Amino acid sequence: MLAAAGLLDGRRANSHWLALDQLPAYGALPTADRVVVDGKYVTAAGVSAGIDMALTLAGRIVGDATAQAIQLGIEYDPQPPYRAGSPGTAPAPIVAALRANPDAVLR
Repeated sequence: MLAAAGLLDGRRANSHWLALDQLPAYGALPTADRVVVDGKYVTAAGVSAGIDMALTLAGRIVGDATAQAIQLGIEYDPQPPYRAGSPGTAPAPIVAALRANPDAVLR
């Protein structure tokens, strides 16, 4: 939405991996970084990256110690059971299947 509104023109940004290739059409510079801070804009990729983005913003606003206390308070300690959280680590056949049928993810 930020890119479509023209707010990310010339800025680094991230999004869900299936939408990442659409960012250049709006002038944004796609990156694989999980959380991207570029100027006053912050973007993140995927669902759990939203938590990372919130902790990043908390750290910038109230300091690292408070952000770490928040992280501990919500027991956010991601340890996924599979290394399939990005197209770079997921098995190629699964990535290909989802690229061929993105509606399976974006419903």
